[in-house]
Amino acid sequence: MGDVIRLEKLSKTYGSRRGLVDLDLTVTEGEVFGYLGPNGAGKSTTIRLLLDLIRPTSGRARLFDRDPREHAVGLHHRIGYLAGDFVVNPRQRVGECLTFLADLRGGVPKTRITDLAARLDLDLSARIKTLSKGNRQKVGLVQAFMHEPDLLILDEPTSGLDPLVQQTFLDLVREAKAAGQTVFMSSHIMTEVQAVADRVGIIREGRLVALDTVARLRDHAVHRFEITFAGPIDRAALAALPGISELTVDGPSARFALATGPDALIRVLARHQVASLRASEPDLEELFFAYYRQTDPAKTGAKETSHA
Repeated sequence: MGDVIRLEKLSKTYGSRRGLVDLDLTVTEGEVFGYLGPNGAGKSTTIRLLLDLIRPTSGRARLFDRDPREHAVGLHHRIGYLAGDFVVNPRQRVGECLTFLADLRGGVPKTRITDLAARLDLDLSARIKTLSKGNRQKVGLVQAFMHEPDLLILDEPTSGLDPLVQQTFLDLVREAKAAGQTVFMSSHIMTEVQAVADRVGIIREGRLVALDTVARLRDHAVHRFEITFAGPIDRAALAALPGISELTVDGPSARFALATGPDALIRVLARHQVASLRASEPDLEELFFAYYRQTDPAKTGAKETSHA
């Protein structure tokens, strides 16, 4: 499979303000890529550079191995895009708006629009100016998905959606992946990315600080343990474990965090009688905030791991 997105040393500055710094990133065909960061981290800047809505200060972007500026018309035909600030004519009815947008692309089967609207509980007869933020977001989702593009670029796609519709959106992403489509979705909501993404990139102050699968990011994260012993606790042996922190002992129970593999811990436990053991696997939200507690993003490099 080839690269659908390739960014090389991509940078963008806004006067004295830094938007994006030396971003290297590839997204392959059929991959769901989650792009995480809070507002202002550089997510929307990356997407706008990809679509040639703004121009880079330095570096380059490629979509399907083509320059987004030189081949904009052909590339946009293959892309479904949901902007973070999705805006359409408020006087139109939803169905009219979606039909108009579909016709701009050469037409979309009417059943495709009605099916997506039904799944998202979107009233096609309503005027857009009467819609809530969540329902306007549904219009944006339908227009992005309806023509089954090769690449979906979604900027904060679940903004304003209720939890039930968020699950429908995740189903749509899974179906797109199953059909061979590529999905690049930016978000600050960790759980939705964790549910569907093959890989995750974490961006902080315009720099990519982590890039890997969720599983491999977890392997390098802190795990929390709660262990109850049937006999006395060897506190000194636990305290000597490499990578241990937050150790507390309460009677026969010990609680602590461990930032290394479990091998040394297992060797210590083998010398004792263990009544119970509970290990908590970090979720993506914990990993995200762990990277954001780092004080100097300029000293943090993101190394990509092969995911073949």
